Amino acid sequence: MTPLALIVAGPTASGKSALALELAEHFRGTVINADAMQVYRELRVLTARPTPEDEARVPHALYGIRPAPEPGSVAWWRGAALAEMNAARERGLLPILTGGSGMYFASLTHGLAQIPDVGLAARSEARSLLKQIGPAALHARLAENDPRTVAGLRPTDSQRIARAWEVWRGTGTGLASWQTAESQPAPWRFASILLDPPRAELRAAIRLRFAGMLAAGALDEVCSLTALGLDPELPIMRAHGVRELAAYLRGEVTLDEAGHRIELVTGQYTKRQATWFRHHKLADATLTHTICSRYMDNPQYSERNHAELLAFIENLG
Repeated sequence: MTPLALIVAGPTASGKSALALELAEHFRGTVINADAMQVYRELRVLTARPTPEDEARVPHALYGIRPAPEPGSVAWWRGAALAEMNAARERGLLPILTGGSGMYFASLTHGLAQIPDVGLAARSEARSLLKQIGPAALHARLAENDPRTVAGLRPTDSQRIARAWEVWRGTGTGLASWQTAESQPAPWRFASILLDPPRAELRAAIRLRFAGMLAAGALDEVCSLTALGLDPELPIMRAHGVRELAAYLRGEVTLDEAGHRIELVTGQYTKRQATWFRHHKLADATLTHTICSRYMDNPQYSERNHAELLAFIENLG
């Protein structure tokens, strides 16, 4: 029988980690990280990684395992996640993948194109152009050569624009063409739980979470990270809160201003996440359970709702 894996997905601050932890305790599971920023070891607080106490309650995997200078990728994560899923299966544990990076989930449920290595020259050229002319100009230049890929890229998304440029330069084929090439889903049966709370609940949760991050040492984390002198275009340097708190540490803004900016950009990101999850199926409709409130913090999420969730998982077989 095809093995089962559970996906707990949703926007930032929707309560995914708390739910995944509870389900792992109830169903003997392993929590596997599917968040692009929580893979970096330098930002536990600012990326809301599970606490050491939570990690001690059930097995956790792929949290804080990459150093800041080494960017992760969808392809790398897919391979690492499959290895952890197989390890969990061998131990008789249910793999529970949780996070907010939709493309990570899609690489498992729908497959991932096998893009050849683009080569050092193409990667160096992309990074150099990004620094010299900026993401908007590189976006425009890419549009002249690979309009199909550019159609799905925002001019401000520097990391994805650079990736698209290096793929086109290194392979001669646009990234969008590679992504639509035939690829196979992972040999697992996936069921998904989607957290889709109202925007007002998310905004309130983001505000409270930022206050908690400050109390837990977010400023010290950002101070240590910026002291490494890393390329500002590295993924970790674009984690929500890094640029804003770094600006505060340099005396350019007040802490209140930094907090307001963090709430704004995080809120905008959650809107994009929610839209993505609503339009991309991670499992068949009969294998998807949606929670329309922020898990655990909303009294409207009743005991009956909770019992229905547990029954949904138990009936998966």
